[in-house]
Amino acid sequence: GGEVEAVDLEELLKERDACGVGFIASLKHERSHETVSKSLRALGCMEHRGACSADNVSGDGAGVMTEVPWKLLQRDLPELQEGRCGVGMVFLPDADAAAAACITAVEQAAADEGLEVLGWRDVPVDASVPGRMAAATQPRMRQVFVRGAEEGDALERKLFLLRKLIEARVAQAGLGERAEEFYICSLSGRTVVYKGMLMSSALGAFYLDLQDEDFETTFCIYHRRFSTNTNPKWPLAQPMRFLGHNGEINTLQGNLNWVFSREGSLTHPVWQGREADFGNICSPAASDSANLDRLAELMVRSGHSPEKTMMVLVPEAYRNHPDLSRDTPEVEDFYEFFEGFQEGWDGPALLVFSDGKKVGARLDRNGLRPARFWQTQDGYIYVASEVGVLGDVMEAAPGVVAKGRLGPGQMLLADLEAGTFSQNTEIASRVAREEDYGKMAQGTFRRMGTDFGACAYASECAMKPEEALQLQTAFGYGLEDSQLIIETMAAEGREATYCMGDDIPLAVLSDRPHMLYDYFKQRFAQVTNPPIDPLREGLVMSLEMRLGRRGNLLNPGQEVLNQVKLTSPVMIESELAAIKADDRLQAQTFSLQYAHGGLTAALEKLCADVEAAVRAGCEVVVLSDRPEGALDARRPFIPSLLATGAVHHHLINKAIRTDTTLVAETAQCFSTHHVAVLVGYGASAVCPYLGLEAVRQWRASPKTENMVKRGKMADLSLEDCQHNFRSALNKGLMKILSKMGISLLSCYQGAQIFEAYGLGDEVVGTAFKGTVSRVGGLTLDEVAAENEAFWAKAFTGEELKSLEFFGFLQSRPSGEYHGNNPEMAKLMHKSVGLGGGDPSGESFKAYQEHMENKPVAVLRDMLEFKSDRAPVALEEVESASAIVERFCTGGMSLGAISQETHETIAIAMNRLGGKSNSGEGGEDPKRWVALDDVDGDGQSPTFSYLRGLENGDIATSAIKQVASGRFGVTPEFLVNADQLEIKVAQGAKPGEGGQLPGKKVSPYIASLRRSKPGVPLISPPPHHDIYSIEDLAQLIYDLKSANPSAEVSVKLVSEVGVGVIASGVVKGHADHVLISGHDGGTGASKWTGIKGAGLPWELGLAETHQTLVANGLRGRARLQTDGQLKTGRDIAVAALLGAEEFGFATAPLIAMGCIMMRKCHTNTCPVGIATQDPELRAKFHGKPEHVINYLYMVAEEMRGIMAQLGFRQVDEMVGRADLLEADPEVAAANPKAAQLDLTALLKPAAELRPGCPQRRVEAQDHGLDAALDRALLARSQAALPADGDPAKVAMVYLEEEITNTDRAVGATLSHEVTKLFGAEGLPGGTIHVKFKGHAGQSFGAFTCRGVALELEGDANDYVGKGLSGGQLAVYPPAGSTFAAEDNVLIGNVALYGATGGRAFFSGVAAERFCVRNSGAAAVVEGCGDHGCEYMTGGVAVVLGRTGKNFAAGMSGGEAFVFDADRSFAGRCNPELVDLEAVEGEDDRKLRSLVQQHVRHTGSALGRRLLAAWEEARASFVKVMPRDYKRALAE
Repeated sequence: GGEVEAVDLEELLKERDACGVGFIASLKHERSHETVSKSLRALGCMEHRGACSADNVSGDGAGVMTEVPWKLLQRDLPELQEGRCGVGMVFLPDADAAAAACITAVEQAAADEGLEVLGWRDVPVDASVPGRMAAATQPRMRQVFVRGAEEGDALERKLFLLRKLIEARVAQAGLGERAEEFYICSLSGRTVVYKGMLMSSALGAFYLDLQDEDFETTFCIYHRRFSTNTNPKWPLAQPMRFLGHNGEINTLQGNLNWVFSREGSLTHPVWQGREADFGNICSPAASDSANLDRLAELMVRSGHSPEKTMMVLVPEAYRNHPDLSRDTPEVEDFYEFFEGFQEGWDGPALLVFSDGKKVGARLDRNGLRPARFWQTQDGYIYVASEVGVLGDVMEAAPGVVAKGRLGPGQMLLADLEAGTFSQNTEIASRVAREEDYGKMAQGTFRRMGTDFGACAYASECAMKPEEALQLQTAFGYGLEDSQLIIETMAAEGREATYCMGDDIPLAVLSDRPHMLYDYFKQRFAQVTNPPIDPLREGLVMSLEMRLGRRGNLLNPGQEVLNQVKLTSPVMIESELAAIKADDRLQAQTFSLQYAHGGLTAALEKLCADVEAAVRAGCEVVVLSDRPEGALDARRPFIPSLLATGAVHHHLINKAIRTDTTLVAETAQCFSTHHVAVLVGYGASAVCPYLGLEAVRQWRASPKTENMVKRGKMADLSLEDCQHNFRSALNKGLMKILSKMGISLLSCYQGAQIFEAYGLGDEVVGTAFKGTVSRVGGLTLDEVAAENEAFWAKAFTGEELKSLEFFGFLQSRPSGEYHGNNPEMAKLMHKSVGLGGGDPSGESFKAYQEHMENKPVAVLRDMLEFKSDRAPVALEEVESASAIVERFCTGGMSLGAISQETHETIAIAMNRLGGKSNSGEGGEDPKRWVALDDVDGDGQSPTFSYLRGLENGDIATSAIKQVASGRFGVTPEFLVNADQLEIKVAQGAKPGEGGQLPGKKVSPYIASLRRSKPGVPLISPPPHHDIYSIEDLAQLIYDLKSANPSAEVSVKLVSEVGVGVIASGVVKGHADHVLISGHDGGTGASKWTGIKGAGLPWELGLAETHQTLVANGLRGRARLQTDGQLKTGRDIAVAALLGAEEFGFATAPLIAMGCIMMRKCHTNTCPVGIATQDPELRAKFHGKPEHVINYLYMVAEEMRGIMAQLGFRQVDEMVGRADLLEADPEVAAANPKAAQLDLTALLKPAAELRPGCPQRRVEAQDHGLDAALDRALLARSQAALPADGDPAKVAMVYLEEEITNTDRAVGATLSHEVTKLFGAEGLPGGTIHVKFKGHAGQSFGAFTCRGVALELEGDANDYVGKGLSGGQLAVYPPAGSTFAAEDNVLIGNVALYGATGGRAFFSGVAAERFCVRNSGAAAVVEGCGDHGCEYMTGGVAVVLGRTGKNFAAGMSGGEAFVFDADRSFAGRCNPELVDLEAVEGEDDRKLRSLVQQHVRHTGSALGRRLLAAWEEARASFVKVMPRDYKRALAE
């Protein structure tokens, strides 16, 4: 085959989208126009799931796929014959010559294929409909009609080839950029697609055909797009030719590279040798959806059924699936067989698809997109992202025969020809029985661990201690790597935990050599798709890998495969030996040794040698740096990562990559990050032989033996320690995958989910093609020089006593520079007056000098200021007191830091007029009242433990953080905020949740978080109600509804592509966006999180500012940045790069006395800052004035810079990146830094879209004026006396219609009640509203005491989110014919973060019911997967079947589950809970809740259970968390 180009991540990140999607289909094969008009109505009801561009009328895209409307088209063209003809929907360039050239290409290609062109038709449109931006790119729409000799599937194949040939002709027609405007939406004898860059409500108005009564079809797929980018292109709208996709494919870069590298081997007899005409199957310029569509379409056209195609490309999590292995083991065989042919396309997705004969829907393995369906008596199936999109719930109720939802990894299918409707188990089983896949699979792979005998861990050291030490030194191991990383993993089986941030120089700015891995940062999910929770939802994840050649996906089962299945990519020496000895795989080992100075030539030779071996049949290539014999000072080894990447890309380029697999046998791999980078750039397995040897050496050393003897350490065998090391690598690898939302390592392999940071084009082009490296960096020669510098350390001529201390992790004078160091802390303490001295400008000057003379460590150190104007006098510059109002402190939780510290910061920031941040975990109500009892010594009885107080001080945090844990988020907490910050990611560990060790959960902390003292608290990564951009938009709306006067802020972390994400966030109506740097601190995190992910804030801030300006969105939101900001100079750089506000966290802690002991995670902070230990807290000496003095000094330094640059106001500086330039002195002093290119950073945003605002100038329109709560408030005044006098309160009862566009109903009503009456609210049921219809998302969010909401109908996701004392009841409409307990009534994530109240649901809830509930009582009649996840309090009663993984992470509260067939135990996660019988007090509590359930919903199931209670009670199981039970007993 020819040469292939690898895919560029830059190109993929330009478009990110998410959407609303669904279909309507008739099982009776009735063609009607109503199917189209109903679909258009459903699209209009999903407008909130899409976005509008900056002109507010161009949508991001909407479209429909239907049957070809023969009746309509035959009016104009009677000879158009159904079954023998094809219809093409064509977008032509909007220019006469180019359009004519395209038409010629179509007609010539058809003639070549022996197809007759019957004619063309102009598609009638209303040109006044599209918005300004869409109209500018609008193509001409024409339909072409062709007739052939074939019919049925043969005709579809012919039309598929025709389209490919037309595309090739147009590409070669010399049209230049105009060629991109040509696009065939569909070309088929069965289906047609109408789509465009339109708002969903405008699709029918634009295409007049869709209004025509003669447009009849048996089905219609509809799709509405929300893109984070506002550069609308018509072909990007959906549906595509086979499917419509709501979601994000996270593994796209790898999926595309794998497709390109095997295009030559995809063949099938039906194509009769014409596979070469396919051209490129996928394209990096197309969206993720379009690429998945292209591969799926090829499989379907090659004869695979649509349902089988979806099972192969989007496999469900078939491992750990109790129902599958029990009922349909053949499905497991099917998935296992196809793993040898095709990696999954992984990421959150709801896919609807059709080939014209069948219509179906498929949900990804995590179920992270909502999908509901219902079936009616007249034979229609409806599928939608939300219920209520058709509005007529009450009238239609008697006709609905079933309601359900698509669960994780599930599919449903309407077969239009057979008139049947089938669901997941039936479909999967039918497909899996078409062949004997179990037998076929046995012939394609063997298992490591069983088929290769017992491969054991080595039972003794393989080297002498001095040999091992020399080898470790030569390969770049430091003392910390050995003591902190390797030994912790060997002893404990997990990665080490540490704290604070990463404050050493970036690898490319360091004057010390670094391993190549240190130049890569892991990418992570934020907003556009969710991370996965590896702790609690690990059952969807797998680290299994295959060695050996891949099979031909189009025609599987026709060839012999020699694959070997590994349970994890980390191999031990004996396993690798077995693979090398296997005659079927023909493994070959290639040494990576090279002659000093000859790295580039050695790489070229290596690639050529491997290529020759693969062409000769080698299926496993072992790239080895294991030395043969003694080490040679002049012969080092190519870094394993460089070799792996170079060979991987060379083989992709030669289109033979899938004929072999790569194994890295390497000394240079001992951390989870190392394994992840190797696998991400192509390795199928890694054998870390020197890491394993280091573990053995440590265990066998006299020092360790001595510790075991003294009882300081468990007596582990050598084998145990190696097992622990491997197990820690595996766990850490799961965590890294999960940060990006990827579940399968086989999808992560080669997906390059990294950005390079400090590597130049030559290095990236050689081994890491397609990886983004924003600022350039090292050449291959410099990489070789760093590698050779490590090698030289092993040959100094002196005897090596121990490994060198590099200081990359811990701060010591002999090691690497750390930004937060003892000298800096002392100077700051002196300048703010800590320890009794007076604060002085002189000592602040000494602090400034220290900061100016420090080594170059971060990007801003490479910049200097220039100006385009004359300096101004200092007194003309705005005052320091105005500047400090732009300062905020970071989100440090009360729990991570002590109460004294937290309250002192808040008082200081309130005095300044800045803002402090609550962090996660609620807030004590006593902090919301201003002090009036302070004595002459600055002390107050209310805060007796604080010093330096003044009357009028208030300890409230102006910014209240809403994080994934939702601890303590009540209506009262929300009412007391000026800004509500949604924490999507944290700088120190993006993609992970928070962690509070049990010993820090004091009774006080537990009371604020509504949990139990001493029980550790882990927050999940943010995926419960932030699955996607439209879910984040919903959360913003919820919070705005719960406090209309507060701003809503979204916290993101700097990474490549963050600008596009921020655009989506601002389109989702955020008022404020915070971009955090990777170097922020943390109270506790694993090493890999602190070191391995996230970018400097300079890059993220500049990208965000530039992208928002380019998209015309910058004027709608304020931008803030944070990450080790310490000086006025830092602030000035941030302002010029686009920030209006500035966040500080570590520096204020130092100002209050922190001495950087880095003990936060151990609860032993010696100065009482990061501890909950009362004795240590007594040592806290900080006062508000210390923080105030420090921040004023920073502001004064900023004023000096402003005066010098000639600026009077900060506003004038924002976004003026043109006033920064690279400092030539830095480049001269540091050869590595000299290679960096800062143009991306310093691009002036004003040039991207002249005339656009550079800072916030207008308020967001949140659409609250149109909210249903406004009407409810107006009608509830009798219960809401203006003076808040309880005696004047009257009862209110209202009735109201509700639709799916009425969202967060009840939130603003509760806000008004809370404002008047506080946390107490009103007596139960004072305001009672009865609704009829379909409730939109977040029905009953944050409902407070005294408000009762009742709903006859059904509801979408997030019902009762943050329920706080109110009451909810939902039940099906009167006259419904289906059994409520078998049908889905409410959506995903009901009662998320509820803190109190009661909820009754007469029907089934979808996934994640009662997640993070900390106080509500709820009754439901069945629930999906992950029920009661992370629950810490309250009661949940499930009167029917649950999904899998019930009670994962449930540390408090209790649940009662009705388990008549005794199958529940298999679906419950037993890690933290026990199952008990129900008796005594529990019996009374349970019965009472079921009685209330019947009273409020009329539940038929509840009535039946109560009628035979003794019998029923015996079938209930109580789910009881062990820690909670122990805490109750104490």
